[in-house]
Amino acid sequence: MTYVPASSRYDTMQYRRCGRSGLLLPSISLGLWHNFGGVDSLGNARAMLHRAFDLGITHFDLANNYGPPPGSAEENFGRILHDDFAAHRDEMIISTKAGWLMWPGPYGDLGSRKYLLASLDQSLRRMRLDYVDIFYSHRPDPHTPLDETMSALDHAVRSGKALYAGISSYDASQTEAAAAVLRRMGTPCLIHQPKYSLFDRKIESGLLDTLEREGIGCIAFCPLAQGLLTDRYLNGIPSDSRAGKPDTFLKKSDVTESALAKVRALSEIARSRCQSVAQMALVWVLRDPRMTSALIGASRVEQIEQNVAALANLRFSSAELDQIERILAGSSKSGK
Repeated sequence: MTYVPASSRYDTMQYRRCGRSGLLLPSISLGLWHNFGGVDSLGNARAMLHRAFDLGITHFDLANNYGPPPGSAEENFGRILHDDFAAHRDEMIISTKAGWLMWPGPYGDLGSRKYLLASLDQSLRRMRLDYVDIFYSHRPDPHTPLDETMSALDHAVRSGKALYAGISSYDASQTEAAAAVLRRMGTPCLIHQPKYSLFDRKIESGLLDTLEREGIGCIAFCPLAQGLLTDRYLNGIPSDSRAGKPDTFLKKSDVTESALAKVRALSEIARSRCQSVAQMALVWVLRDPRMTSALIGASRVEQIEQNVAALANLRFSSAELDQIERILAGSSKSGK
């Protein structure tokens, strides 16, 4: 059956300006880090992409090594894009990255010009695209001159293989330096993709200020702490969960009683807001106007629907924010 996008897809999604650029991104974007690889159901991946687009999610985030196996998320996305979204490419913001190990030998990792540009060519072939909207340096490389890494992003844009340049997981000083190099080259840094959640707030200690000063947008990955900021683990670790599977970034050792106690207390505040703890955690990330988007992952259509529904209540009272701070500090919700 031919996919026909919902005519109402732009009616309710909220879009935010990316830094001081002309680009708007949806408040919720979809990442294909997990559940879109060669080991996963292509039918489920297709259903999730359809539903995300129907809900106004226009930004789809990938990387060269997403899978497993590495590269297979891009291949599956490219197949679905070709089959179902070809007529809507200009309504989509597609990003990919390079910076982590992708192939053996000295040229398949980190931040050399050789690796980044070869990886981008491979990503374009896998996704059957002429260009991506955003190409990221996935992580800083301490062994490669910053000018070389940034020159690869600049070349990607100037060659028409990417429309914008981005960086991920750079700290505040690295970001400031990267932005200066790109600005000198004439290709501004559009966006930064750091990890940010209620449980990981390092970017509040300098990076967000740097992004605001430089006019760079910010899209948070892992806003739900790999699923820890949900009700998924409150009654144990399900075998089909991320923490229940081998070789995932969320380990069983991360699911501590201290973390779960905080999730339970946060859930009480969420209920008073008519939200799940996951929904509240998402909009908490978006409470800061410097945030452009929250990058979600999903394994089911229903999760995408629930995450987008969180946007119905973006406001926090000062009392709610104070309660959240006390919980995260390890105090009781009442502050006693």
